Amino acid sequence: MAKIAINIATGSLQQEEMIVGIDLGTTNSLISIIHPESKRPIVLKEYDGAALVPSIVHFGQAGNITVGDDAKKYLIAEPENTIFSVKRLMGKSYNDVQQQTNFFTYKIIDDNSESLVKIQVGEKFYSPVELSSFILKELKIRAEHILKTTVTKVVITVPAYFNDAQRQATRDAGKLAGLDVLRIVNEPTAASLAYGLGLNKDETKTIAVYDLGGGTFDISILRITSGIFEVLSTNGNTYLGGDDFDASIASFIMEKIGVSNDALNQNKSLAQEIRLKAEEAKIELSYNNEFEGVVDGKVLLITKNEFEQLATPLIAETIQCCKNALTDANLTIADIDEVIMVGGSTRVPLVKKTVSEFFNKTVHDTLNPDEVVAMGAAVQADILAGNNKDFLLLDITPLSLGIETMGGLMDVLIPRNSKVPSKAARQYTTQKDGQGSMRISVFQGERDLIKDNRKLAEFNLTGIPGMPAGLPKVEVSFLVNADGILVVNAKELRSGVEQSVEVRPQYGLTDEEVEKMLLDSITHAKSDIQTRALVEAQTEATQIIDTTNLFIQKNNDLLTDNELADTNDAINTLQKLIVNGNKDNIQAAIEKLNEISRPYAERLMDSAISKAMKGKNILE
Repeated sequence: MAKIAINIATGSLQQEEMIVGIDLGTTNSLISIIHPESKRPIVLKEYDGAALVPSIVHFGQAGNITVGDDAKKYLIAEPENTIFSVKRLMGKSYNDVQQQTNFFTYKIIDDNSESLVKIQVGEKFYSPVELSSFILKELKIRAEHILKTTVTKVVITVPAYFNDAQRQATRDAGKLAGLDVLRIVNEPTAASLAYGLGLNKDETKTIAVYDLGGGTFDISILRITSGIFEVLSTNGNTYLGGDDFDASIASFIMEKIGVSNDALNQNKSLAQEIRLKAEEAKIELSYNNEFEGVVDGKVLLITKNEFEQLATPLIAETIQCCKNALTDANLTIADIDEVIMVGGSTRVPLVKKTVSEFFNKTVHDTLNPDEVVAMGAAVQADILAGNNKDFLLLDITPLSLGIETMGGLMDVLIPRNSKVPSKAARQYTTQKDGQGSMRISVFQGERDLIKDNRKLAEFNLTGIPGMPAGLPKVEVSFLVNADGILVVNAKELRSGVEQSVEVRPQYGLTDEEVEKMLLDSITHAKSDIQTRALVEAQTEATQIIDTTNLFIQKNNDLLTDNELADTNDAINTLQKLIVNGNKDNIQAAIEKLNEISRPYAERLMDSAISKAMKGKNILE
């Protein structure tokens, strides 16, 4: 059996291990290492000098999956089978993104729920985790081709504002790609490390990291003290980036050539052609005074002045976010020591000029803004590998800690390699009406099913007031203290009922047992994720059947015979598939039941509102 060389005391890997840094971006992704001779971070490039891998996945007719530049070719030809900007969907539900679905040219399933989004391509359904894993797998293959060695250990960067679900989704994507994700690092922290900030132990600095990428903007205010990075505040807009510069130019192009939104809705290929032409114009106008091109057979001319007029309101939004971040951190512009520019969209001269004027400082922009985050990830990887002796790694949790959720799944609250002390909390709810207690089962391990992990403790939270399913809010919190003792607390927030348990640190695991658990998690990653997806689909199917049956029971006399018959047929089909179907069969049947029930549910809702408002005056 292959061994994973890991120091249990520090969580660092032994020096012979190759650890790479990955920037998993909205628009482009890339991979980096510390050069063994120069000891400087470098981005891995193919023989043609290309470093950026477009974060695009295409699904071909014969089930072939292509990633990167090869997939980008299909954006216009096959928009419904070509997935882009999937990072925007990580850890999100449909309700989170429903206002932005017009941006995507592929099908995002509208299940009107808080469950994580699903993307439909042909007859198959994919999660953002699976789609991101294809990009990470491509990066892994590329790195192994360039380095001529196996790559399994990685540090992956995420935006500072990513929540727990989004960070865990990123870890899961790495695991599915066959990677051991040693640490999730905030992008602004990585950018600072790339510029050497924070590497001087005696240094105390306050830094603003202005990150304007393809799909997102964020401003982070960091304080670095003795090599420790603290995020003082973060602000931004997850739907403001280079894509939006492109969208403004695209609208301008549509006006110039006389194309309506309705026409684009009917012609997705033309929509992509205009989007790509707008991106081309933005890049050209960042270096030249005019752009000339052809769209839909019509000649197009855009000047730099016209582009800057379109860009100004978007840049103004980012400056407002900078003001908000300073206010949240209780700081003024004078308190900021350094300003770092990150993201390809900061190449626009007006962006640099406006940011520099706002902070009243010359900005750091000497490193390639597309590469700076990946370079910083490599610096962090080097620290984890134990090669940077100036950094002492804090004690870490050797294995992930979490609880059992529906279907026997493990829900991780504190991922492995988290620094100690560490704390995390998440809210859960009841599955049945009137449920008065909830069993909290605590597990340790890296697998998706609790049966493959190690049980540490179990207790019942009793005394939950009788409420309809989904109404109680039970917050489960984990705290690993400085001594490595885990304290698990469960509290029903409406009533205040709570219970806690204390669990001892290493739980008697040997180094060999930890190594085996880590190796098993990567060996079985694909089957684990498939099993998790199936169990989640089965759970979702059971819940929608229960909800639909309850709705029909209450409104039976208001539905037509055809509606009742179609609904019952769809429910029977779904019930059979729960037992013997696969994930895609079940998701398709859920979508079918949703399509049948949505029209009459909306009709009855409109009727109820109409009755409630009858005879009442509505004031403007």
